[in-house]
Amino acid sequence: MLIDQHLPSTQANALPAGGTDPTRFDWKEAWYPVSYIQDLDKTKPTKFTLLEQDLVIWWDAAAQSWRAFEDQCPHRLAPLSEGRIAEDGLLECPYHGWAFQGDGKCDRIPQQPEGTLANESKRACVASYATAERQGLLFIYPGKNNPEQVKIPIIEPMEESPDEWVCLNTFRDLPYDALTLLENVLDASHVPFTHHKSVGNRSNASPVELEILESDKQGFTGFWQEGPRKGTLGSQHTRFIAPALMWHDLTSKQFGRTLTVVYATPMRKGECRVFARFPFKFASKLPSFFIKLTPRWYSHLGNNTVLEDDQIFLHYQERYLTEKGGSPNFAKAFYLPTRADSFVSSLRKWVNEFEADPFPGEALPPLQSIEQLLDRYHSHTIHCSSCRTALKRIQQLKIAIAIMGGLSWALLPLMSIVFQPSSLFIAIFAAIVPVIAGSAWLVLHNLERRFYEGQRTPARNLLEKRK
Repeated sequence: MLIDQHLPSTQANALPAGGTDPTRFDWKEAWYPVSYIQDLDKTKPTKFTLLEQDLVIWWDAAAQSWRAFEDQCPHRLAPLSEGRIAEDGLLECPYHGWAFQGDGKCDRIPQQPEGTLANESKRACVASYATAERQGLLFIYPGKNNPEQVKIPIIEPMEESPDEWVCLNTFRDLPYDALTLLENVLDASHVPFTHHKSVGNRSNASPVELEILESDKQGFTGFWQEGPRKGTLGSQHTRFIAPALMWHDLTSKQFGRTLTVVYATPMRKGECRVFARFPFKFASKLPSFFIKLTPRWYSHLGNNTVLEDDQIFLHYQERYLTEKGGSPNFAKAFYLPTRADSFVSSLRKWVNEFEADPFPGEALPPLQSIEQLLDRYHSHTIHCSSCRTALKRIQQLKIAIAIMGGLSWALLPLMSIVFQPSSLFIAIFAAIVPVIAGSAWLVLHNLERRFYEGQRTPARNLLEKRK
């Protein structure tokens, strides 16, 4: 099913996210982003796991839209994501060539005799899920309610004047739960310490007096009167839109209006995909101009570093909380004596009040190694069109530099014949070319590694220079 992406935002208020039971939030009855549109490949299917359901995402050329199917062929349950988009634009199973239309109906079964209609049976159909495009993201609805009646969680301030915003975007698959991610990003007080020297500074730490303005099954709104950096930037508003979206909203004279937006898409127990978006509305056009000039892949390298500031300890933290009784026992497991933890408490209270654990009773996967936790290639690069392309070009440039360096050395004997053996030119050439080529190769090699892995020691733990 496709949702008209041009419908007004008010069209979806008939059914609340989370289902109609006022005492329970059902995570399946909500929309989730699964990819930036620009990272999807229209020529081949893409696999994604949403709430432990394996899906295949593919481009339906006939309808000019993205489709999401259960990633199982009804014939022998082979993953359709391992297949292809055939010449006629249908999704083809890799096992026996069954092909499916955009609505999930089976178009052909190569093995059936002519004149038989096994492909028209309901059993030959693939389960499909509603999709919608909003603000550059592809959303999927995994539930059973009418998706057209459930509001798609978008960044509402950006809808007010979309042309005035410039937005930086990143994403990554994280080795911890969506709730752990939300708890982390709702906590503004950790930024000066955890992200010291990346996006924070310890010198800006101060009391954080957070206030909850309203709260219900659909989330909560909060307010920080003083705001970050000891009040120098102005007050900050926070919204949590259940079950997986939050943003901080800050307006300051220095930077204009800035949003810190996080979608926490639950993949499976102990794993989620974060979509982090940073919309800016500047008073001057100059900052927007320079932001637009920044290559997407380059900003992703910096974003990955910030995510890795707390990647390791959050992976451990959620396991320690589970050992102490999980969310139902958070008030005893955590010691929360200040109002800086008001949003954390509200999130956990929401989980408990509305039975909103997306994976109730399930155990976390085995603890990962530090190398696995810092892996960038499989958690981001392989899924990112910008980073994949940049990495390929860097690798090609490394090869070209190595070849040029080798050819330069190989040509030295010939050059010594053309020029006198004592020629100053030959001496300079022989000395400088290897240095330049080697230095360039080393710079590219170090840059290449940043697409594969993060640094073990975060910037905050590096020794400070004595003044």
